[in-house]
Amino acid sequence: MGKLFGTDGIRGEANTYPMTPEIAFGVGRAIAHLFKKKSHRSVIIIGKDTRLSGYMLESSLEAGITSMGGYSYLVGVMPTPGIAFVTQSMRADAGVVISASHNPFQDNGLKIFGGDGYKLTDDQEETIEDLIINNKLSDLTASGQDIGRAFRLEGVNGRYIVFAKNTFPRNLNMEGMKIVLDTANGATYRVAPDTFNELGADVDVIHKTPNGININDKCGSQHTEILKEKVVNNRASLGLAFDGDGDRLIAVDEKGNEITGDQILVICANILKKEGKLKNDLLVSTVMSNLGLKIACKKYGFKHHASKVGDRYVLEDMLKMGSVIGGEEAGHMIFLEHHTTGDGIIAALQLVAAMVKEGKPLSELARMMDIFPQKLININVKSKPDINTVPKLAEAIKQVEKELGEEGRVLVRYSGTQNMCRVMVEGPSDTITAKYCQQLADIVKIELGS
Repeated sequence: MGKLFGTDGIRGEANTYPMTPEIAFGVGRAIAHLFKKKSHRSVIIIGKDTRLSGYMLESSLEAGITSMGGYSYLVGVMPTPGIAFVTQSMRADAGVVISASHNPFQDNGLKIFGGDGYKLTDDQEETIEDLIINNKLSDLTASGQDIGRAFRLEGVNGRYIVFAKNTFPRNLNMEGMKIVLDTANGATYRVAPDTFNELGADVDVIHKTPNGININDKCGSQHTEILKEKVVNNRASLGLAFDGDGDRLIAVDEKGNEITGDQILVICANILKKEGKLKNDLLVSTVMSNLGLKIACKKYGFKHHASKVGDRYVLEDMLKMGSVIGGEEAGHMIFLEHHTTGDGIIAALQLVAAMVKEGKPLSELARMMDIFPQKLININVKSKPDINTVPKLAEAIKQVEKELGEEGRVLVRYSGTQNMCRVMVEGPSDTITAKYCQQLADIVKIELGS
């Protein structure tokens, strides 16, 4: 049995290791044991997205928790950030989300939050791994009246909607605003439309009929083609695309152009700066952010810090450095004055608030950041040695960096979850960027390719 946790919980193809009912049962037992207090049984919230395999894993988690004497509260389909909120507001000991985020339906995953609404630390994940892999819980299970119970928790969607709506300034409204929502046939399919309707927007919703296998299928934050068309045809103010579990947001402006997470971060950070709310004048993103973000930060007078890839590392650096806003180009955005984790609906509300405050269309606000041409090539590799210890590759990277100067950058890194090397180049034109990226990718293939 190998390592379970990746950069964002446990993830894999459903019913194949590590996403099996047996592992879910083990996770349920481990967290019930880990969060058990002397004074009370552990209370664990369980939520999920709309994947077919969610039923199977939900039952296994529930069984694991109750077998250790814990109480399971099942909330059904709810966005990942909604589970973080409910866990915190109910003063539960932990919350588990059954979701593989933006992955296709055949995958699934487990994300775990502590009672404070934050994702677990590396140490806590390692403890859970150790308990499961080394079978340390078999002799600690409950018996008789000490066996736990499971409950269905009703009305939590309404609680979360109120929580999300309260992040939108009370002196603003969305009346007269046409907004198209793409809920990716996922966890936001009910709560997102209700939230925006209640704030006065004229809402049109696409990809809102989940059937267990259509989550993220040519829709949502990864596939905005249909949303772009709908926004233009409906003459909408903007489009908002969420991923399967609702922790990502990608926007589309009124002209049908996709607006990245980087651009949204710059727009929202600038508003916070103007209002004196940009703590430590700092925006945190990742090393994958476009070079244009760094330049925009300088232009608008706030600092920028680049963290490792992964929203957990963004959050870690935000907390360490005292920042209230951070995120990833792919759409994970954290607004710490509102929530403990990335939340697509809350990010969308902050973006709409920025548009209303500035009185400008999204296409104009998006021009605050110039996007440098970027090319990314993924190469399967047989091993992951330190890039600097591969002489030909290290020398080639140095040469490309020298030739690009301040007009671009190079990032060569390994995937945290797959045997893959990612080569990313940004430069002054599409042609130059593609040429250098392909050069480096070819060297990776020769030196490291599988």
